[in-house]
Amino acid sequence: MGLPHWELILRLLLAAGLGSVIGMERERLLWAAGLRTHMLVSVGACLMIIVSAYGFNQVLGDHVVLDPSRVAAQVVSGVGFLGAGSIILRNEAIKGLTTAASVWAVAGIGLAAGAGLYTAAVASTLIILLILAGLKPLEDRYRASRTALQLRLAVRQGEMSVGLLEKALGTRAARVKQLIVRNGLEEGRDEVTLIFIRLSQRDTLEIIRNLQAQDAVLDVAEIKN
Repeated sequence: MGLPHWELILRLLLAAGLGSVIGMERERLLWAAGLRTHMLVSVGACLMIIVSAYGFNQVLGDHVVLDPSRVAAQVVSGVGFLGAGSIILRNEAIKGLTTAASVWAVAGIGLAAGAGLYTAAVASTLIILLILAGLKPLEDRYRASRTALQLRLAVRQGEMSVGLLEKALGTRAARVKQLIVRNGLEEGRDEVTLIFIRLSQRDTLEIIRNLQAQDAVLDVAEIKN
């Protein structure tokens, strides 16, 4: 017995919603696999288990000794190699994760259509199109709001250290991409350049304020690009 159409669509939407929760959390921590990638994988996995559980009922019976649902499991593992081919590492950045996830999810659409689960196939196609096209502007806007920050500090000579940064910035110290310490033009001072990755405006203000509060830091200036 198959699922009612409304429950089938509800399960796919629920999978997309739960995947988005994990994706947003990963996005916040700046991992390569972000919002859309997790949503695609979640919807694809949901679709494949539906196909495995309900897509072959019409051929199962007392005289059937084979398990046709194993086809879905073989597709899941096999298409992973295809997706891996679209993932590349370029300039220390991973590219192609969303493409790999979409290939994997589209394999599920093919399984659903081939098994006669037309509602699942159509609903999944619309959901995946929404993830890829509809959410892309929102993802771009979110990433644009978290920009790089460059600061130039004047610090008492010899007092700049990782411990000072951790004390001033707490967990935000992990956002430091580059730290450069040079002898300052004035005696007794070091000139420090700090480059942070993807910070919100609120994070930027708090970082500057916390650095200014340190006794060893004499001056903080933001470098505008």
